[in-house]
Amino acid sequence: MHELAVTQGILDIALGSLEEAGGHRVGRIDLAIGEMTGVVEECVRFYFGVISRGTPAEDAELSVRVVPTSARCQSCGETFLVRECGWVCPRCASACSDLTGGKELIVESIEVRDGSQGTQRHP
Repeated sequence: MHELAVTQGILDIALGSLEEAGGHRVGRIDLAIGEMTGVVEECVRFYFGVISRGTPAEDAELSVRVVPTSARCQSCGETFLVRECGWVCPRCASACSDLTGGKELIVESIEVRDGSQGTQRHP
């Protein structure tokens, strides 16, 4: 159920950007969600549809980029995707690695539409 709080945060960020830009509608929100966050994309989409009703973000498109879990070997420096070989380095077989990706939960950009249907992107 933490997706509801996450989605409320996304909506708040989008509406804040809309206000800053002086726009009328949110057209699109680009998200990056790491595999290790436990955030379920379908739940975010569902909650967004519910909580954005009646707001300037009601019909906004959600674009989600899933960030795979990756690690860097502490022994040899190899960067690898964890799902392909677990936490063991595919180059040197060391089990000592640092997480480098997969915990992201980022609003990457927001498309704001003004009254004339023009658009602006906000990072």
